[in-house]
Amino acid sequence: MLTVNIRKQLEKYEMNVQFHLKNEILALTGPSGSGKTTLLNCIAGIVQPDEGEISLNGRLFFSDMEKPMKIQKRNVGYLFQDYALFPHFTAEQNILYSLGRGADLSHTNELTKLLGINGLLAKYPHQISGGEKQRVALARALAAKPDMLLLDEPFSALDDETRDRCHDELSRIHALWKIPIILVTHRKTDAERLADRIIRIVNGQATEQKKS
Repeated sequence: MLTVNIRKQLEKYEMNVQFHLKNEILALTGPSGSGKTTLLNCIAGIVQPDEGEISLNGRLFFSDMEKPMKIQKRNVGYLFQDYALFPHFTAEQNILYSLGRGADLSHTNELTKLLGINGLLAKYPHQISGGEKQRVALARALAAKPDMLLLDEPFSALDDETRDRCHDELSRIHALWKIPIILVTHRKTDAERLADRIIRIVNGQATEQKKS
């Protein structure tokens, strides 16, 4: 269970968000600059709220009464909008980057098979397509067996066919892993197809939407 109850002053307004999330997929929608990525960054620990509380499965990530938990200890997978792959690393090196020496690689081998990227492991990011980069970045986000997954506009640069395939892969992973997933998207079709719940954020204020 993820619990978020935070306030943070942004440039033009105050972000004020409260929700609970079980092992569901939650889509965050709303105009650019409304606070969606800031919310993901607060959960991941990249930025800190001004006040409130964030916890996952009883582990306190943030409280204005205590020192925030470090990013590395939160065990949160994060797929950034631009995928943030290291250009000088192969796909395999990117996937294994967050793992320590001597880590059990059976899990990552299972991931690469599930995502259909075994044939890409020796290639560098400039040698693969946008959809392939997305799958490599997703494998990297899942390699450390995270307790939840954050996705920031992961399908925005993909063509329709690749987007549909990535939708199917994400749904399959969620069915297997049963962890909370938060997806930021501007596309209503992505939210409707993938998410169990939808929250729209406008000027920092969050409102849960009914699915059509």
